[in-house]
Amino acid sequence: MNLHFLIPNLFWPDSKFHEIYQELSLPAIETLFAKSSRTKFDSEGVEDWLCKAFSVRRQHDIPVAPLTLLADKTFDIEAGEKYWLRADPVHLRVEHDQVLLADSRTFHISLEEASQFVEVINKYFSQDNLTSQNGDNKKELISIFPLCADRWYLCLQKPPLIHTHLLSDVIVKNINDYFPYGPEEMFWRGLLNEVQMLLHEHPLNQIREERGDLALNGIWFWGGGISPEPVISPYEYVWSNDVFLSSLAIASGINLMELPNNMEAWPHLNKSDRQLIFLNSLYGKAQYGDAHGWRESLKELEKNWFMPMLTMLRQGIIKQVTITAINEGVTRNFFITRNNLYRFWRLGRPFPTYID
Repeated sequence: MNLHFLIPNLFWPDSKFHEIYQELSLPAIETLFAKSSRTKFDSEGVEDWLCKAFSVRRQHDIPVAPLTLLADKTFDIEAGEKYWLRADPVHLRVEHDQVLLADSRTFHISLEEASQFVEVINKYFSQDNLTSQNGDNKKELISIFPLCADRWYLCLQKPPLIHTHLLSDVIVKNINDYFPYGPEEMFWRGLLNEVQMLLHEHPLNQIREERGDLALNGIWFWGGGISPEPVISPYEYVWSNDVFLSSLAIASGINLMELPNNMEAWPHLNKSDRQLIFLNSLYGKAQYGDAHGWRESLKELEKNWFMPMLTMLRQGIIKQVTITAINEGVTRNFFITRNNLYRFWRLGRPFPTYID
């Protein structure tokens, strides 16, 4: 059995924050890494890595929207050859001279509530006759579909002349540095600003704030594209609760499995030699600077995944493990086989030393 683990932010993003690793007991991870063969190369993030793994080419953007539509679509909506753009609800917070963005991991929204917000936005643009730089009417352009409570979609007849930034790249960052760019950038930036003004003190947000929820005072355009073909998987099984990876698995026609809570049950699940397991419990905590939560999640990974993984390697249940750790700008691969465990001269060393 060969297993490939994809783990975003296995290392804390700030490599100079050495204190975050103090008093962390990680003997299994450190043993696996000490015995491993390693590679390191530049990276453009999780979505980019997944697209390359599944042979999906970048268009103007990484085509997240037409792919996640596979997981979110209703029976009467097909991606077809149209251009799809994500238009997700976000919370925007003004801090000094910056406007910081938070995604749906920081707030709750029901599908019913999402439909109410989208109705407000669509109604506003249906009454607006301003035009884009190429003469298109906004009424023709803007009709948002809330196919999931926190994943909204915009369908266009032709690709807009912009590039967008991934939502994951903008978390807790100043949106002014990440607006859409390209020949039509002013039009699309204007749309974002208009939605902010529309939702700023809207009664729907007043209700949310009265019950202690964050206001949904913006949307974020990202991940646009036309449905890519073909989507080719190097794996037979994908174990994931992540929507984008799940969508890639659906598009490629492979087996998509719900991620179990730990590694203990693995020998009883299947024995395929080509399996990808996506462990993303560290990802959001690192993005939002939750140092305590990140440490606790790393401890859980050690206990529930890495310790059983090491045991199964020693017992020969698993033949080979690949661990891919993606941090901002860098991807590190660790390759471990059962025979590698006999490298007695490879002594364990502290976990953070593998950052260098």
